[in-house]
Amino acid sequence: DDPRAAGLAGRHAVVPLFDQQVPILTDPAADPTKGTGVVMCCTFGDTADVAWWRQHDLPLVEAIGRDGRMTAAAGPYAGLPTAAARQQIIAAIAATGELLAQEPLAHSVRVHERCDTPVEYVIASQWFIRVLDDKEALLAAGEQIAWHPSHMHARYRQWVENLGWDWCISRQRYFGVTFPVWTCDGCGATILADEAVLPLDPTVTPPKRPCPACGGAAFTPEQDVMDTWFTSSMSPQIGGQWQPPGAGGDNALYAQVFPAALRPQAHEIIRTWAFYTIVKSRFHFDALPWRSVAISGWGLAPEGTAKLSKSRGGGPMPPLEMIALYSADALRYWAASTGPGKDAIISEEKIQAGARLATKLWHVARFSQRFLAADGAADGADEAPPPTALTPADRWILARAQQLIQRATALFEQYDYATAKSETEIFFWRDLADNYLEMAKQRLYDGGEAAAGARFALRAALLTTLKLFAPILPYVTEEIYLALFAASDGAPSIHRARWPRAEPRWQDDAALALGDALLEIATAVRRHKSEHGLSL
Repeated sequence: DDPRAAGLAGRHAVVPLFDQQVPILTDPAADPTKGTGVVMCCTFGDTADVAWWRQHDLPLVEAIGRDGRMTAAAGPYAGLPTAAARQQIIAAIAATGELLAQEPLAHSVRVHERCDTPVEYVIASQWFIRVLDDKEALLAAGEQIAWHPSHMHARYRQWVENLGWDWCISRQRYFGVTFPVWTCDGCGATILADEAVLPLDPTVTPPKRPCPACGGAAFTPEQDVMDTWFTSSMSPQIGGQWQPPGAGGDNALYAQVFPAALRPQAHEIIRTWAFYTIVKSRFHFDALPWRSVAISGWGLAPEGTAKLSKSRGGGPMPPLEMIALYSADALRYWAASTGPGKDAIISEEKIQAGARLATKLWHVARFSQRFLAADGAADGADEAPPPTALTPADRWILARAQQLIQRATALFEQYDYATAKSETEIFFWRDLADNYLEMAKQRLYDGGEAAAGARFALRAALLTTLKLFAPILPYVTEEIYLALFAASDGAPSIHRARWPRAEPRWQDDAALALGDALLEIATAVRRHKSEHGLSL
């Protein structure tokens, strides 16, 4: 319907330099509002070219080889890299006077994710798993999984809905899991290795018997290797040590862990790791691989434009240097400062804050150690001290600890680890370190019955703090736990200890109200001393 194209359909255009005649065709996919409305189709520039090649039964011209260089079809430009060939072709057209104009253009080009080299399409035989026929079932599987955050389910759904081809599981690489397949040199039949002899590398081991189709004895081994997602999509089975029927295993562990409760992963591999794991679990076991998915975000470069990576860098220093300088706990502190599914710009300031927190935890533990028994238990740790031994400050910190346990546990169960970390940090810095220890310090030094209540409350508050911080700061919390609490708490590691549970006997609204009043008084006293230059 484009009047500019009237009379062109059915005719031929002549390619400069090569004098090749190409047919002029009409197609509804050509957009008359874009430029001249005329689109060049080659084999191949993009997926649209693939569709037109098939739809219009166009000839196949392979001008670029697998090595990224021009082929014999490019005539005098054969052997040149694509960029060099492009420059020579432009110069040749200019020399003939057929180059009418040149101007800078900005257009979308697919490039390699690490080196930014433009990606070219080439013809190659590949191995595929048919998934397009199962789109509805795969969409239904996604609906049955709890996604955290919930909006990440849309990425999975959109990927499945827009699938345009089946799953290509082969790659042309030097390393990978081999396909146990040979091709008969005589008749071209595909020969699959017997399951009983797997695993097997066909480039090393030939078939054990002649070709069943023609009786031939000469074979070519499959050179391709499997896509990494084809094997990593079996991670539930690998982790559960699944054994196929007849292999002799009892699959007891697999029965315990499949389906798993949770798959943690990043958002950019929803379309690969999450999707393909669901595919494999459905095809092999007709089951979901897990009940929930927790999606993390990226760590971004300081300018926030690209993710941190080994190939691109982008952080203030390499990760191992950062860990050596600030500790792994400090780096984890930064990573846990942003909620599920959200990207986080790398922040050395936050990493430093994490290092300060770990140091403060250590200092509080060192201070507390002298008042706790050598085995990590306070006097009377198994039983609460008499109520008369607990001061209002003791009851307040115990009540605040119960509040925190309930709140942080609920947040962790909602996968909101960032807020759980933040609220635990407030409790530790403001309530425990800055205020309660100051209130209890003199009693702890004096000893006697009054100190028993302070030791009990300190032990409970510090142990609660460590356990709630343990998922975020696993190393410093483990060291303190082993030194102070492991013997009395009954666990060999804080990461195997019982999660804290709120105790009704220490839930005390009156103590909380009184504690808030004490905090206001303490804050006012500090402010007055600071303003008047008095010793704090």
